[in-house]
Formats: sequence, structure tokens, C-alpha cells
Amino acid sequence: MLELFLSAFVTLFVIIDPPGCAPIYAGLTANAPGSHRRSMAIRATLIAGIILLGFAFFGQPLLNALHIELDAFRIAGGIMLFVIALEMVFEKRTQRREERAERVMATPEIEDVSVFPMAMPMLAGPGAIASIMLLMSKAPTLSHMAVVLAALISVLVLTLLALLAATPLMRLFGDQVEAVITRLLGVLLAALASQYVIDGVRGSFML
Repeated sequence: MLELFLSAFVTLFVIIDPPGCAPIYAGLTANAPGSHRRSMAIRATLIAGIILLGFAFFGQPLLNALHIELDAFRIAGGIMLFVIALEMVFEKRTQRREERAERVMATPEIEDVSVFPMAMPMLAGPGAIASIMLLMSKAPTLSHMAVVLAALISVLVLTLLALLAATPLMRLFGDQVEAVITRLLGVLLAALASQYVIDGVRGSFML
């Protein structure tokens, strides 16, 4: 159980990337009062959690309805996560997030960033959705599913704490530390993504 929890926790932590989301959130909410920043952080995390829990419980029936085999989803999800890993290593993901944040800030009528872009697609993006579905597919019993969900909740709690502390954290660590952490997480994600593809290919060709 501990191995499953650690695997799920690391995967979701790397994908949701609380250290990478914190500076983006700090920039988006730079002109907002403290109480508004806190409420948006809580709301963004809750909405992202609801989205991910929805796919955790109903993702498999959705695949069945579309007649998509789980191994095919593992391969597709692994490839998608590998692309995200490459973007993290070469800072393309951070650059894209910053560009999206700049577009939001350039639109004066948008004040609440909790739903877009924070909850979706920054926290509950395609990579996080694919990851939670893959992790739940590896959970054969209710107890295993509970472990995966506990890992998800743990990551979401850390994400909320990172968003709440985004402004002081950025003053403390700066952009360079965040860039190093993002690159390290990207390398780890590349290995995890490769394992998903290997598992999917192995499962597809097993007789």
C-alpha cells in the first residue's frame, strides 16, 4: 500500500506541479487583496479536486463506453505525459503557463482566476486527468482506490498551501529555484511516462 501511495503521490505531484503553479498564481493575483487571493486559491483547488475525482470514478466507464482498451489509454497517456515532461525540462510548460497568465491579466474584466486558468487547465489539466485515470485503473480493490485518492488529496492540500503562500514563497526562493525544481520533476515524469508506455505495450501484446 505504501508503494502505491508513493507512486501515486509522486506522479500527481509532478503533473499538478504545485511549485510551478505558485509563481503563476502570484502573478495572476498580484493586485488582488489578501482575502480575495485566499478565497480564489481555495476555490481553484476545490474545483480542480472535483474535476479529478469525477474522472477518477467515472473515467473507466467513459473508456468502456467509447470502446477504448485500458492498454491503449496507458500508451496514449504515457506519450502525452512524456511530452509534458520534455516541456518541463526545457521550460516550455512554464513559458506557456506564463503566456496564458499574461493574457488573463491583460483582460481587465476577468478578476476571478479560480476557474480559468487555475482550476482548469493548470491544476486539472489533461495530464492530471490522464494520470488519475491510469492510477485508478491499477487499483484492483476499494482499499487500493482509497490509497490513490488519499495521494490525490495530499497533493491537492500541498497545492492549496503553495497557492496560499505563493507571494512570500516567490520572495523567498525566486525564479531560479523554481526552474531547477521544475526541471528535476520533468526528468522524473519522463521516466514515469516511459513506464506507462512500456506497461501498455506489454499488455497489448500479451496473449
